[in-house]
Amino acid sequence: MTTLKDLKTPINIVWCPGCGNFGILSAFKNALVELDLEREQVAMVTGIGCHGKIVDYANVNGFHGIHGRVIPLATGIKLANKNLTVIGFAGDADCYDEGWGHFSHAIRRNIDITLIVHDNMILGLTTGQTTATSQKGFKTKSTPFGSITPPLNPIAHALVSNGTFVARGFAGDPKHLQNLIVQAIKHRGFSYIDVFQPCVTFNYLNTHEWFRKSVYKLEEEGHDYTDRQKALEKSFEWDNRIPLGVFYKEERLTYSNNLPHGKGMPLAKILEENIDITPLLESMR
Repeated sequence: MTTLKDLKTPINIVWCPGCGNFGILSAFKNALVELDLEREQVAMVTGIGCHGKIVDYANVNGFHGIHGRVIPLATGIKLANKNLTVIGFAGDADCYDEGWGHFSHAIRRNIDITLIVHDNMILGLTTGQTTATSQKGFKTKSTPFGSITPPLNPIAHALVSNGTFVARGFAGDPKHLQNLIVQAIKHRGFSYIDVFQPCVTFNYLNTHEWFRKSVYKLEEEGHDYTDRQKALEKSFEWDNRIPLGVFYKEERLTYSNNLPHGKGMPLAKILEENIDITPLLESMR
């Protein structure tokens, strides 16, 4: 049985005191314990940003990739070994700016991975510039007169890209977030959680206190997560009323289920010496 002690690493955590990443790390580890997943069964992928250090703080298989490439790396791992539970961790700039093209295509393909986005609405690692989810008018080093572009709505984009599991959590409520992560990992298909992760150093607007005054839980108001249109309507709620929880969920064949070679033995377990590519080479002459 996996315990929190098993998941601990000797690496010192270097996040700022009060950073929302602590809540995500806690929720993730507790979710693995609740699911009783063996460490060898789990592979996590991280990108560039403050969130990326999470790969050092959980004692499971890990791969720290380059900026914007969390999803293709996680996809490759899952397609090579379908028996692994693959979780990608990305920042908002990492996923919604640099990696935006990968985001919508992985969703529509229904790759069987979980994506958790640390959405602090700012570039924290490079000391405070705007990202695709920064609020209009937000003043930073790169936008001293205020951001002039409206923010992306990644929840709405995930829904219209035919996402099969679309959710939002808050790092300030790790117990609720843990439940969302458990549901996401259990889901067969692309499961996506956007997590409000306050940056206590550079984001003076979207603070822990600001979120606590604004958020509410969809499940407490009887939201029907099987109704995509209703979920889309909820995705546009903002200001003083921001929904958390599962917006939408459905069962659909995964990308691997639709591949002939995805139904047998994991590709990573097929020995190279047993593969004869001569017929393939002959067909190309």
